[in-house]
Amino acid sequence: MPRFLATVAALFLLFSSGCSASREAPVRYVTPPLPDEPLPSAPREFRAAWVATVANIDWPSARGLPAESQQAELVALLDRAVEIGLNAIVFQVRPMADALYASDLEPWSIYVSGRQGEGPGYDPLAFAIEEAHRRGLELHAWFNPFRAGHPTNEGPYDSLHVSVSHPEWVRQYGNLLWLDPGVPEARRHSLQVMLDVVRRYEVDGVHMDDYFYPYPISDADGNPVGFPDLASWTASGFEGSRDDWRRANVDDFVRTLYDAVKAEAPHVRVGISPFGIWRPGHPEGVVGFDQYEGLYADARRWLHEGWVDYFTPQLYWAMESEGQPYPALLDWWLAENTHHRHLWPGNYTSRVIPEGAAYWGPEEVVRQVRHTRTTAATGNVHFSMRSLMPGVGQGEMLADSVYTEPALPPPTTWLGGTTPGVPMVGWEGTKLSFEPQGEEPLVWHVREWRDGWTIRVIPGHVRSLEFETDTPTVVVVAGVSRLGIEGHPAWAIRTVPVVE
Repeated sequence: MPRFLATVAALFLLFSSGCSASREAPVRYVTPPLPDEPLPSAPREFRAAWVATVANIDWPSARGLPAESQQAELVALLDRAVEIGLNAIVFQVRPMADALYASDLEPWSIYVSGRQGEGPGYDPLAFAIEEAHRRGLELHAWFNPFRAGHPTNEGPYDSLHVSVSHPEWVRQYGNLLWLDPGVPEARRHSLQVMLDVVRRYEVDGVHMDDYFYPYPISDADGNPVGFPDLASWTASGFEGSRDDWRRANVDDFVRTLYDAVKAEAPHVRVGISPFGIWRPGHPEGVVGFDQYEGLYADARRWLHEGWVDYFTPQLYWAMESEGQPYPALLDWWLAENTHHRHLWPGNYTSRVIPEGAAYWGPEEVVRQVRHTRTTAATGNVHFSMRSLMPGVGQGEMLADSVYTEPALPPPTTWLGGTTPGVPMVGWEGTKLSFEPQGEEPLVWHVREWRDGWTIRVIPGHVRSLEFETDTPTVVVVAGVSRLGIEGHPAWAIRTVPVVE
């Protein structure tokens, strides 16, 4: 009896389910028409900000904070960079012959631990790289090549610091300590410090600022004070003037660094951010500091020789600045860029912060970015990140005007590099999954069709997109490498159910 009842119940369920199915309208899955509008591309523009650690300008906010607090502050900086449309960070890792990373060559920086030589309990550079790449941001390691001491250093220098381990390389100049660029061993030391980072960390670039020889100072009576390098000058045996010898020392460092980085890691870009005026009168009518004579930096030659992958002259003047107009200086540097390297001017975005009488109106930097786009330059670098944080106003102004759309960094074609493969894509309901073929991209370039194209740039570690509402019928996904090289796209066409 129980077996009979079970059989009857099973037949009833089978019959009733069949009747129910017969009453439902059949469903077909059809492929919608492909878009008839051209496939768009994200703009190509380098959008970066310097994160200065010297004197705790940008990060960390104070010395000796717990590791968790430092990491939370750095994450907030990186999140803010993504929020306002940046795609790169230039992170200062060597403020004064010290290190914001684990190093056997130089001591931990006072700016993280509060005491030079003491570590913060984690590796800030490794953490910054991982978190930046997780967000699809490039991370460029910023080095000061020759500054060895800063007045904000409190307490003794560590035994690993060059002022202690090699005092014969170091010169006192005003309130700063300086590695003498005329000492070959000092140049080699700075070179090895930078190459050590290239070997051990997945940085996207190495970056130097405008400090080669120091900016000149005067004594209490206003008389110029010369840099104290007579001993190294005498020992050099250089045939030529002392000024030419100093420029040759800097040229040697820049050339050697570029060649050495390419030998170690060809994909790592080398960038320099010199003072914005090469020499007064270039272009005609420009006046101001002469870095050729004052810093012994022949920045124009570095462009002419192709010793850089990108060049970021510090054009820290307003559009209509008398004697230093932003447009004229930018045009001049572009004309000197005979190897067609990336040229991304630096902007004094912090000057918009009302600190005293000499500050710019809120639209000035937006105007500079817009002007840059009318030239052959392909990006801007903002000094510094603190001017872009919430509550200041510049971040929102840029995000709401010139950075409303995502941008991909311009490709660095002269360094070769591989082209990302066509990703494997597939729909599962409203979820699109994709996998790279070959090298993992830094970011994905995503185009979505919903009665018109929209563009997204998302981090390379992402492997799927979930569309809970308003699911697109077509998604085009392409990987973009760390050199900005875009691979061939995969088209993911979603079939749409039609009830008949």
